[in-house]
Amino acid sequence: MIHQLEEATEFLKRKNFAGAEIGVVLGTGLGKLLQKVEIEHQISYQDIPHFPVATMEFHAGHLVLGRCNGKKIIAMEGRFHFYEGYSMKEITFPIRVMKMLGIKTLLVSNAAGGINLSYKKGELILIEDHINLQPENPLTGPNYASLGPRFPDMSMPYDKALRDKLKTIASDEQIEIKEGVYVSVAGPNLETRAEYRYLKIIGADMVGMSTVPEIIVANHMGIKCLAVSVITDECDPDNLAPVNIEEIIEVAGRSDDKLSSLFIKLIELL
Repeated sequence: MIHQLEEATEFLKRKNFAGAEIGVVLGTGLGKLLQKVEIEHQISYQDIPHFPVATMEFHAGHLVLGRCNGKKIIAMEGRFHFYEGYSMKEITFPIRVMKMLGIKTLLVSNAAGGINLSYKKGELILIEDHINLQPENPLTGPNYASLGPRFPDMSMPYDKALRDKLKTIASDEQIEIKEGVYVSVAGPNLETRAEYRYLKIIGADMVGMSTVPEIIVANHMGIKCLAVSVITDECDPDNLAPVNIEEIIEVAGRSDDKLSSLFIKLIELL
């Protein structure tokens, strides 16, 4: 894996993907941030050595280098999921490459189902902690000391200082944002009524199929993390209605302006 990481990193350095200290992962239906970025370089995942290829039609599949409020960022326009058939090491490969390119902070967005019944469609939830129910961990197998410790601490996977900054920005901008616990599951099916009840019992406020693998690897490599979920459906097991992916994307898109605005202002302060 080290050799593959080095090859991908050197390839991107030759394409001038260097000098950024902030990485951004744009989730389902969330991409308007790039409209506020002065794009310097953009490359398809399929052209980067050893990168997975995004298979979902609503994930663009580009790595972007640009400037946002004077700060250089690398953005993943689309991510990878376990349900696409990728291993956890493949899913998190881009995070490791971004670290090797120099990023120190990672901002992540996703679409999630609201288990906490006080959450409504379109609301923004700052992830305070997570529960990992994915069937694999990206850190299993040999540990490479050059990447991080064998047993990384996860007592605070989402940086408190970053969360406090984002909450202050949201208050100043009069954008409501709550905090909650995100549970990551394998997918691709949505959950049953019984599963929603179970997830609520174990402490989850929202559920999705991404983010946690990236956060684990970022913490392993010493990257400060912040993640925000957009609630795209309400998961009330006693009043559960069928949900389709088109509706999820549409709801996420309606919240894109708010979330992009918060990320842009946070980037300015980093």
